[in-house]
Formats: sequence, C-alpha cells, structure tokens
Amino acid sequence: MEIEFQELDLRYESLRRRDLGREKRLLASLATAGQQVPIVVVRSSDPSRPYVVVDGYKRIRALRRLSQDTVRATCWELSEAEALIVHRLLSGSAPASVLEQAWLLRDLSQRFGMRPQELARRFDRSVSWVSRRLGLVRELPDIVQERVRAGEVVPHVAMKYLLPLARANAEHCLRLLAGLGGQRIGSRAMGRLYAAYMAAPARGQERLVTDPLLFLRTVDSRRRAPVPETLSDLRAAAAIASRLARRLADPSAAIPEEIRDEGTALVTRAEQAVIRVVRLWKERVNDAGRADTTHGAHAGREGPRSAGHSPHPAHLARGGEEHPGPGNGRGPGAGPALTC
Repeated sequence: MEIEFQELDLRYESLRRRDLGREKRLLASLATAGQQVPIVVVRSSDPSRPYVVVDGYKRIRALRRLSQDTVRATCWELSEAEALIVHRLLSGSAPASVLEQAWLLRDLSQRFGMRPQELARRFDRSVSWVSRRLGLVRELPDIVQERVRAGEVVPHVAMKYLLPLARANAEHCLRLLAGLGGQRIGSRAMGRLYAAYMAAPARGQERLVTDPLLFLRTVDSRRRAPVPETLSDLRAAAAIASRLARRLADPSAAIPEEIRDEGTALVTRAEQAVIRVVRLWKERVNDAGRADTTHGAHAGREGPRSAGHSPHPAHLARGGEEHPGPGNGRGPGAGPALTC
C-alpha cells in the first residue's frame, strides 16, 4: 500500500546510526530504479499519524530527498514491541552494533516496561547480556551517542576508546570529542590518541584533550618525515651485498689467492658493520613506535596523574562490551542481529 509521509510516526528513527555511504548508494538506486522494497509499519492509535515505522528509515529519508510524497509499505498486524523484536531477530543481513542493540533494549524497557528478564527471554539471551547493554547507554555520554547516530563516530571507536575514557574522566572524554569537531576519526588514529592519553601525566592529558587534532597532525608528519640519505644508503648496501652473493655463489668464479687475506678481513669487517646496522635499525624503529604514543602529549613525568587514571587500557575496559559476533552466536556480545 502507498502511505503519505505525513501519516508516518518516526519514533524509532533514533535506534539506528546513519551510514552516509550506504545512504548515498540507496539514493542513487531509488533515483534510477524506484522503490523496490517496501518499508514495514504497524498501526498506531494516533489518528493523525496512524502508522509507526518499524523498518525503512533510510528509504524514507532518500525518497524525501527525491521530492516524493508517498512511500510503499507493508503493515504487520503486531504490536509495536512485537514488531520491533521480530524485525530485529529476522534481519540478519545488517547486524546491529552493540550500541544499536543497547538503544533498542532501552527503548523496549522504557516505552513498554519490559524487565531485563523478559528482554532476555525474547532475545534468547542471558539477563547479564541485557544488563550490560543497558549499562552502556547509561555510562556513555549522550553527545557521544548522538555522534554515533549521525555517523560521525564509528561504533567500534565509541566502545573501545571513548567508553573507557568516559569511565575514567567524563570531562576529558567530552573535551576530546569537542576538540575533534565533526571530523570522523578512524580506529587506528583514535587508538593512538587513547594510548597517548593513558601514557601521559595530568598536564599532558590536558594538552591532548584540548587539541587532539594537533597531536594527530604531529604524529602523521613524523611518520611521513623523509630520510632520503638513509634509504639511499640502505638500497646501495643491499644491492652491493646481493651482487657479491651472486658472484661468490658462482662455482666457476675462483677467488685469487693474492686477495684472499684482504678479502677475509673485509668480509669480517662488513659482517660486523651489518650486525651493528641491524641492531641500531631495530632499536630506532622500536623507539619511534613507542614515541608515537606519547609525542604531542608531553609524556614526561611532571605532576601527578589525573584521578581515575589506570596504568593500562585493559583496566578501564573491564566490564565494557566486546564486538557483536555473528547473529546466531550465543556468547555474550554475540547477540541476535538487531537491525532496523
């Protein structure tokens, strides 16, 4: 059936995060081929908006951008709560993140008064699985959750780095997010920020959360710093060693007796130099890797550490959420594919 947009109740739109890439592809598909899959709705008691949308929010947004007035829909004869649960359990093609699972569980709990025991039974999970996810939305600052919904923060980044940071120092978590502006930061870059924060003293942490983008620019510039002479010498040394090895491996190429003594001395000298180069190279590379986690955060040891500081990220992440596994898994964190 065709439904006008003004008849739709979009109360569950906030249960899913936006994926700008997918929405662009969907927009192109709808513009070319039209709507192929109907949205899912259930009936509402509100006469002004008689249909509550259960699934299809991306299609609705795309059709509105295409200046359409109606959307094709299928109506399930179920209650809102039942429709949400059934849809999430059946939608295995787009598994929800842990945060999206948590948003749904919170909505079912607050809107329909479902207790953790009932939610666990409905989703075939343990009560602790439900409780951990409900705890996430209580601990993670609202602004972080809004950034996840808007597609500006990757759910993995929010769970692995921003959640433990918020547990340790909620103010610093918010300042770090504000310092990033609207820039979408990947897991690797956020991992460097988090490691630098954990390694820094109180003053270094203050500087890092005030201007995290400066830290990332500094690290990137150091990673891209050219070393033409060193690289040129290494190439030359490798080429000469390879050429000598091929020459010595040729059984028809005899070594004249008059150069053997001097050649042996030079080989010994070259061996010692190569061993030293290998050792120094490994030391410098390892030192650079360690410096990347503290550079820009001024990781000297001045001043006391901030309150709530933990010596290792694992200490902060204890009790946090693991990545959601396959939709049919039954371990904690593997939850059913909760999609909307």
